[in-house]
Amino acid sequence: MSFDWADLEARVHQADPGRAVGRVSNLVGMIVEVADLGAPVGSLCRIDTGRFTAPVLCEVVGFREDRLLVMPYQEARGIAPGCRAMILSSQLTVPAGPSLLGRVLDGLGRPLDDGPPLGMAPRVKLGGTPPSAMRRRRVTDAVSTGIRSIDSMITTARGQRMGIFAGSGVGKSVLMGMLARQAHVDVNVLALIGERGREVREFIERDLGPEGLARSVVVVVTSDESAVMRAKGADTAMSIAEHFRDSDREVLFMMDSATRYAMALREIGLAAGEPPTTKGYPPSTFAALPRLCERAGWSEVNAMTAFFTVLIEGDDIHDPVGDAMRSILDGHVMLSRDLARQHHYPAVDVLGSVSRLRSDVVTPADREAGARLMRWMKTLEDNRDLVNIGAYVAGADPVLDEALAREKDIRAFLRQDVLESTDVATSLTGLRKLTGVA
Repeated sequence: MSFDWADLEARVHQADPGRAVGRVSNLVGMIVEVADLGAPVGSLCRIDTGRFTAPVLCEVVGFREDRLLVMPYQEARGIAPGCRAMILSSQLTVPAGPSLLGRVLDGLGRPLDDGPPLGMAPRVKLGGTPPSAMRRRRVTDAVSTGIRSIDSMITTARGQRMGIFAGSGVGKSVLMGMLARQAHVDVNVLALIGERGREVREFIERDLGPEGLARSVVVVVTSDESAVMRAKGADTAMSIAEHFRDSDREVLFMMDSATRYAMALREIGLAAGEPPTTKGYPPSTFAALPRLCERAGWSEVNAMTAFFTVLIEGDDIHDPVGDAMRSILDGHVMLSRDLARQHHYPAVDVLGSVSRLRSDVVTPADREAGARLMRWMKTLEDNRDLVNIGAYVAGADPVLDEALAREKDIRAFLRQDVLESTDVATSLTGLRKLTGVA
């Protein structure tokens, strides 16, 4: 893909005649050391590699003694000892605003699709700060995701931050596509971080579809790109979402996945010399996760509801990233491999999922209906083997008798076709009808 370097450099004041110039002194792994140049962490740096190869764009990630440590956004091909390095900007900016709707961008906000240039779009700085805790609006009502199992049993509030926990191949992408098409919001911002290149177009054309894409901005950084680019992609998507929220639009932010974002931060931290902790993750990773997640939610202006997918390695829900995300977020949707094997979609494990704000946005009757359905499902799970071998005698357990009588209706209620949509009020009404709660 060709890139207009002149346009980027014009935006970051390349014409400054007093710009300092440093020299490449070392390169080990992903880290380039630059001598005779000073800049704060997060600055944008350019390394000139000669007239036969394009300049390499880098980010300052640390310093060692009197040398800057920078990481390239792309392949470090052409970098050699003595190459000139200069700081382009102390902070990177990306395009934002309505002209981005329907567009697919890379981790630096550059178009990946065949659409027009974004030169006239307003630009925002990366690295935004979360809204003040005392200035956030309180949660008052539910957002309609269009997914019956979530809206009824894991009811999500406007401005809530949720996790989607699942192993590979359990239906995260399909669920995200349903959310993007059916949720009652103004704008979707999707960050696909560390995805396989093959899956990107499949997700956009099959799962998201033209209807979902028309009101979405998609930021894509594939798994073959550098760690600093993968980390920057999440920041770019969040900054775009914040701009829409500040423009008084209700936003649905989705990131797939928080795990690959954390892995990118791990690569950066270890390369910069941080000490590893649990599973090799440095402390900076667990400091960055809440900084990103806290930027979602309510502000003084409008709401940003957020779903962060968490890839469970080996279906172990207690891996370090999963534990950290559960402690940060306001609830989680657990996807079950067993349900997926039964072709039960969406494969939402209602018993293993929770919304910490559900009780704040539903009525007492809805809470009672949800508790009753949970009791039935838990009783069915605990007695499944007993029922399957024919050892259960009807009448021995009234709760199990009720659950067995309604098992088919429960499964039908929690299943949903990919193109089917049900608003939150209809879902809650169906829940009360199913459980017999007036």
